[in-house]
Amino acid sequence: MAQPDARPYVIERREVVAETDTLRVAILTLAPGQEGPWHYHSRITDTFYCLEGVLSVQTRAPDARHLLTVGESCDVPQMTAHRVTGYDGGRARFLIVQGIGAYDFCPTTREGKASP
Repeated sequence: MAQPDARPYVIERREVVAETDTLRVAILTLAPGQEGPWHYHSRITDTFYCLEGVLSVQTRAPDARHLLTVGESCDVPQMTAHRVTGYDGGRARFLIVQGIGAYDFCPTTREGKASP
């Protein structure tokens, strides 16, 4: 059975498309100013597909910023700290595929270090 969503942040909308013990697919909407804060996953890869707006996916180690427009995608591998926002704090809607493996959410600082 899949674990309940224990993310410690609020977003405008989260629509689960499919979920198993090892795979999660959802459509997430970030209202202006909202974000998926700095975190990493120890067992899964996040794959982001922009559906609306411009999605900013920032990573640490390697330091990068991917600006995704509608139809574009990027992957964030396991153990890579990342943060997701709308470009310049704007609204963004995206599909996220998380897997294959057991989901976890590990908060970090901007530098990619584990949060206390």
